[in-house]
Amino acid sequence: MIITQALSKTFLIGKKHETELKAVDALTLQVNEGEVFGFLGPNGAGKTTTVRMLTSLIRPSSGSARVAGFLVGKDDMDIRRNVGLLTESPGMYERLTAEKNLRIFAELYDVPDVTKAVNKYLSLFGLWERRGDPVGSYSKGMRQKLAVARALLHEPKVLFFDEPTTGLDPEAARVVRDFILEFKNEGRTIFMTTHNLDEAEKLCDRVGIFKQSLLALDSPANLRQRTFGRKVVFHLSGVNPDWVPLVSRIEGVNSVEIMENKLAIGMTDPETINPIITRQLVEQGADIQFIGEVRQSLERVYLEMLHGEGEARHA
Repeated sequence: MIITQALSKTFLIGKKHETELKAVDALTLQVNEGEVFGFLGPNGAGKTTTVRMLTSLIRPSSGSARVAGFLVGKDDMDIRRNVGLLTESPGMYERLTAEKNLRIFAELYDVPDVTKAVNKYLSLFGLWERRGDPVGSYSKGMRQKLAVARALLHEPKVLFFDEPTTGLDPEAARVVRDFILEFKNEGRTIFMTTHNLDEAEKLCDRVGIFKQSLLALDSPANLRQRTFGRKVVFHLSGVNPDWVPLVSRIEGVNSVEIMENKLAIGMTDPETINPIITRQLVEQGADIQFIGEVRQSLERVYLEMLHGEGEARHA
């Protein structure tokens, strides 16, 4: 649904435009139909520039991209007709009503039945009772819901959300997240930039960690495993140091560490290896209280990719 090949964007800056600033450097990725894809990176990493290229708002300096089967830089009008875009700071006509705002954009998108589409999304997002009020009187959460409605008026198959929950209170943010999951269930493709890593972990099928170029690309679970492996902690009533070499010899065990009355064991396949370790420890007289796997956060993976081990450990 979204395919890029060495997509790049360089801006000329300075008084005489004599300095090149590479915002996006040779981005190659594929986002599948019906997937929620998270694009993660710090401020200034080039995330918004990427979204602007993929929605045909700016032209790439080099490389290529296809969105919904259309070529960026050639089929720009078709791309704009077939994608929905929610920007980080969506502009609205604040003196106009919510209904009038949506009617304007529905007409721009040549929606066949403007009234039906506007009424549908006002109702869907819980704005029907306030449809006649000026948007300037809306709360930030209501404006964000109206902006999502605006992005959906023409029923696009591909949605671009740039920081969709930034600045929202927890309740409004949850409403937006719920809608994203509904859109996914409808088979829409969603390309989402966010600084909220917990949100990305809950919503995204895959994430790309990006800083001018792509540093990593996979599902959150696979990124955690690739970066830190899997570690299981055996909580015991007491630990005998002699158990360390015994467990270390088991195939698939990568590391064994004593932490007070616990054994922290790095391994490749806990589902297979845990029963073996359990039997051996019990045979040695260990009193196992419970077993739990250490689950590294996506935030820690993100910091490791961007800054290295020290920053990730601090997190």
